[in-house]
Amino acid sequence: MPTTVLTVLTTTDTPGKAEALARGAVEARVAACAQINGPVTSVYRWEGAVETAREWQVLLKTTDHRYADLESWLTQAHDYDTPEIIATPVPRGSAAYLSWVAEEVQAPPVSEDEREAR
Repeated sequence: MPTTVLTVLTTTDTPGKAEALARGAVEARVAACAQINGPVTSVYRWEGAVETAREWQVLLKTTDHRYADLESWLTQAHDYDTPEIIATPVPRGSAAYLSWVAEEVQAPPVSEDEREAR
């Protein structure tokens, strides 16, 4: 069964936090890349009140096999009580790009020293 590539959207309230989420997810190999867009205006209901906030969107690329790891990573790294984490499958795309995404989010091989330490 072929790997499905996903785009995963989250938002945060500062450009610095957006860059930290993007960079951290790529460094952790749970996302192949990320784009930051903003500011955007978000309107939402929170704790009974309608709120308006300025936010930055982070769009991350991963695979269905690594989605749970990305979601877990975002949940831990994010400072929102309930961060927006929405995944959308990519039904079509450049074969070379989709392969690159899949390769980038593979967990790095475990070295001999790491195996012995376990």
